[in-house]
Amino acid sequence: MRTADGLSVRQEKILHYIEEFFGKKGYWPAIRDIQTDLKISSTSVVAYNLKALQDKGKINRQGKVSRGITLPNTLTPALINPSYQVPLLGTITAGQPLPDPEQVDVSAAEKVDVPPDLATADKLKDVYALKVRGLSMIDALIDDGDIVLLRRQETANNGDMVAAMLVEENAVTLKKFYHEGLRIRLQPANSTMQPIFTTSDNVRIQGRVVGVLRSLF
Repeated sequence: MRTADGLSVRQEKILHYIEEFFGKKGYWPAIRDIQTDLKISSTSVVAYNLKALQDKGKINRQGKVSRGITLPNTLTPALINPSYQVPLLGTITAGQPLPDPEQVDVSAAEKVDVPPDLATADKLKDVYALKVRGLSMIDALIDDGDIVLLRRQETANNGDMVAAMLVEENAVTLKKFYHEGLRIRLQPANSTMQPIFTTSDNVRIQGRVVGVLRSLF
């Protein structure tokens, strides 16, 4: 069944959802928002219908930008200015350290939108994002598949949640940092997992967690 302008019922619902979402929140929905709220089976089904809407001139899309859906002739507000985006630089394990961590070029990295109610542009200076793999930080409300925002820094205070590189192992992990005399304790937030103990010269802090995003795409 098609509407008068050639849209399927699902495409009409998606288009209406995009209009409503933008009207209420002032920024555009991500694919995951559409899938979850409209109870569509997968993000690939959403992507297929978004392409159909784009081909019919009903929406515009911006490449890899996660909230890059816009409506024609609609001015994009400052809320989704690129200054409110941070680079997604790969994956970090919340579990056993990830060996040989991937190196992603910042200039070519996919961008992640940070909702305006979470942080303003000035607070996102030197912030980058990593996708979490594993459950070692689940008691800190960081789940597998979440996105963590990290501020670049090389030092940490006890109790800070950090991306820590183990130099000898050439591996990176997401843990809480504790300096205990001659050793460093990297503590999971999961009662079923054991901490990692190592020497201070074997740890390089790559960033401190400053925020968590869930189901952005």
